[in-house]
Amino acid sequence: MRAAGDLLFSHWRDQTRLDALPPQLRPATRAEGYRVQAYLEAHTARPLFGWKIAATSAAGQKHINVDGPLAGRLLAERVIADGGVCPLGNNLMRVAEMEFAFRMAVDMPPRAAPYEQDAVMGCVATLHPAIELPDSRYCDFTRVGLAQLVADNACAHRFVMGPAAPDDWRGIDLAAHPVRAFLNDAVAGEGSGANVLGDPRIALTWLANELSRHGMTLKAGEVVTTGTCVAPVTIAAGDRISGDFGPLGGVAVTIAA
Repeated sequence: MRAAGDLLFSHWRDQTRLDALPPQLRPATRAEGYRVQAYLEAHTARPLFGWKIAATSAAGQKHINVDGPLAGRLLAERVIADGGVCPLGNNLMRVAEMEFAFRMAVDMPPRAAPYEQDAVMGCVATLHPAIELPDSRYCDFTRVGLAQLVADNACAHRFVMGPAAPDDWRGIDLAAHPVRAFLNDAVAGEGSGANVLGDPRIALTWLANELSRHGMTLKAGEVVTTGTCVAPVTIAAGDRISGDFGPLGGVAVTIAA
């Protein structure tokens, strides 16, 4: 598992790709994929920034040939300040995704009983507009299967988080809340929180229980980005991408020329 994790990280670091993990290093299950993924934390000197959820829509699941969501780690070194510049490098996916992100207030450790949504939301400190810029270490991420995608950190790569939304966000129906994506100041897509497993709060609850099932703690201070509300926006060098979350705020990033 450690060798598989180290191999995937080396491709991430060097901006190279592999067809698939060698058979002797290949996870066979979701649980084994998370064991491989966990070794990414050996390559960061900073506390884990948080978690992402991939494939939170039927279209997203079909795109990568999985039958449900999967979780990945957000490394602090890969987080870009709101309004900052993101290197494109050898990014294969070349898309930006507009997402709701939650910062946690208290730990949510593993337990036998599932966490209910109200309990999960009671553990949230703040809500933020965010942009995820995913990527994969595989040449064709649609062919490797769920276990290897989990091992590959659920296609996590770069992440941008905007300022905290006003405190009254808890009274807003996030499922119905509109989100717009802009590419170079032109509207590039529109959507809502309903595109994220029906509601970003449902997605956050899924993540808390997914970690619990696999013996992991969702910790205070960590951020969870819940999946794209708008169809992914294709990006290129020099582009400026922004998300308009209405009264909940906005977030922006420029792709390095």
